[in-house]
Amino acid sequence: MEIKDVEKLAQLARIELTEAEKQAYLKDISAILSYVDQIKEVTTTTGEERKAGELRNVLRVDEVKNKPGLNTKVVTDEFPRKERDYLKVKKIL
Repeated sequence: MEIKDVEKLAQLARIELTEAEKQAYLKDISAILSYVDQIKEVTTTTGEERKAGELRNVLRVDEVKNKPGLNTKVVTDEFPRKERDYLKVKKIL
């Protein structure tokens, strides 16, 4: 990386840099890029590709567990306003 690269980045970022700042940024950016190069060189040897787990369907079958109407009588008896098997509530818009 050279000073002209730092000047181009400063132009793209629309910032003005002094010569001292350009030198400082050149040093910092070069250090960052050399670190990235070190990371690229790292190879891992795991032996085989790792997977998160086997894929399977986790959905369950819908089924009724209670007898229909088992609790209906209890609920309708305790509700304050009702008409036959219907519960009356305030109109909500």
